[in-house]
Amino acid sequence: MALRSISSMASTEAMVGAWWHSWFLCLGLPLVVSNPSPVPSQGTNSFTREFLGLDKCNACVGTSICKKLYKEQIRFERWLSPQLHLLSDNRTSYEGNYTDDSETWRPVVLSRLVSPDLHQLADKSICISAGKRKSCSIEAVLRATPRFQNLANSNILLPSIVQGLVTPMLRCPSQRLLNRIVHRYFEVADVGSVQMKHFTNKDKLRLLYTLAVNQQPLLLQMFPGTEGWPFPRYHGSCGRLMVWAGCRPLKSLYPSPLAHRSDAAYQILHITQSLASNSLHFHLYYTNVSEDIFGIAEDGRLFIMDASTIGIIDLQEGFHTEADPQENRTDVFSCLSGSCIRTPPCDSVRPSQSFTLLCRYVLPKLLTSTDVQSSGLPSIAIAELTVCADRTQTDQRIHKAVQILKDTLHPFRPCNIDYGYRYPECKYSDKF
Repeated sequence: MALRSISSMASTEAMVGAWWHSWFLCLGLPLVVSNPSPVPSQGTNSFTREFLGLDKCNACVGTSICKKLYKEQIRFERWLSPQLHLLSDNRTSYEGNYTDDSETWRPVVLSRLVSPDLHQLADKSICISAGKRKSCSIEAVLRATPRFQNLANSNILLPSIVQGLVTPMLRCPSQRLLNRIVHRYFEVADVGSVQMKHFTNKDKLRLLYTLAVNQQPLLLQMFPGTEGWPFPRYHGSCGRLMVWAGCRPLKSLYPSPLAHRSDAAYQILHITQSLASNSLHFHLYYTNVSEDIFGIAEDGRLFIMDASTIGIIDLQEGFHTEADPQENRTDVFSCLSGSCIRTPPCDSVRPSQSFTLLCRYVLPKLLTSTDVQSSGLPSIAIAELTVCADRTQTDQRIHKAVQILKDTLHPFRPCNIDYGYRYPECKYSDKF
């Protein structure tokens, strides 16, 4: 009896250990393991100033992770060499590995704000806006703009300062939302205040540039996975390159059994509900979706890997209404992301918008009509998926379809050690 008890305890400890291992991996938290992952292959360090975008700072994201890059604590999955002609490579992201102790490596994503071609076009437009046809000091031009001067003279990030920027989360900003951006801004030394008294003009330009080009690094900082949000951990940035924890793509589940795909579909619906209704009273919603925005950790937990298209509405304070919608439309900051098209007004966002997009473009790739015949998926799942994707349905009917779909998928979710994010709880609790 004692031997069986000890064996059971050891098994439980092993399962809990597996849960924490996978959870920490996707969040990018430090891990100490007895059998460390293989060290990525060595090679020539290819992090040139031009490749990183450091030559364009302070029109960049920041420099918080530069030391780790140059100390080779972050390496590409397939180490790049000078022969690859990095400057002509138009990719926006690379797979890599990250370590704190040179022994334990974990996956990360190294990503640019936008593609090199778009960065080059944006830099040219900055020079052209100042009457310079060939080249110019990009930083000097941006510092001279009225928008930056307003920011430089303010200790608070005000709605009027971000008016006209195309990033979705700034379509309808409240002061509370902007305060959270400043309060969680990782790229300054003394993070933690809603006032920018400790910001230098260099810091303010980097923040404004990031707000104008790509909200991804800021949103990962504002809503960290360590606090329960479905986003990967943000590690930092160097020049125009940012680094966050990596996961395998959602599309890797397509050939998997229905149980695995059902669990992913259930998680997608569940986290979308939590984004719309949470204790902070911010409604986070999708402006557009694709399979590429989601990732899966080793323990089966789902994360939103691309947060660049997420809009935010403040349910507590409401949102700032533009006095003049045309104001700042021609400001040089307004089109640095490669597009001048803004998302629709916040008062046009339906409560069911995120679910309609998911049911139309993502979930049909996880749940198909063939699953009804081959895998025993109830036909009501496909029927409710069709209702959910129909924009002509009322918000109430779409939300009802989502709940029916979740209830239908729930019994198909696997309960085994491969799904560490919910095991062994799902084995011993009726709740699961």
